[in-house]
Amino acid sequence: MLNYSRLADEQLVAAYAKGDNQSFDILLRRHQERVFNYVLSIVRDPDTANDIFQETFIKAITTIKQGRYMETGKFAAWITRIAHNLIIDYYRQERSGNMTSADDETANVLNRKEFSDENIEDILVDEQIRADVRRIVAILPDNQREVLEMRYYRDMSFKEIAEATQVSINTALGRMRYAILNLRRIVKENNISLTS
Repeated sequence: MLNYSRLADEQLVAAYAKGDNQSFDILLRRHQERVFNYVLSIVRDPDTANDIFQETFIKAITTIKQGRYMETGKFAAWITRIAHNLIIDYYRQERSGNMTSADDETANVLNRKEFSDENIEDILVDEQIRADVRRIVAILPDNQREVLEMRYYRDMSFKEIAEATQVSINTALGRMRYAILNLRRIVKENNISLTS
């Protein structure tokens, strides 16, 4: 009897491609928590995350069954990339509420920045913006920086922040307000652009 838990991801993919459904069950169990948490960390809505998660594995199943999976030794990266692309698709659909008719010949709907792949310049600009934000946040007074980091980097509620810092919720909210005001002031005084 085959010991599935000892098989590498690529061996499980190959077995599934040959019709062994149990091998895909092992792949799913092995990667489901990480993929779901990745999606949830971006979309921040459990229902949407669950839909994208399911669509990710459906797409993986289809690709493997059609023999289009390329054996690269990186199943985890591949499945995460599928999830990432589906998240991008989700946000594109969300934004397309103001759609342009395909019959409108004057509108070039495909020649838009949000529909293109990131190039190296976009990546470098985004990295610079993140570095600028980290530098500005480091300048804040300790109590303001602490609240801001808990809220935005650790995704804590103001109730959780208040308990962790042993202050009232109003004090935590006040510190966040002053942190944001100080960030805006620092950005304006130093003429820093935080948009790409």
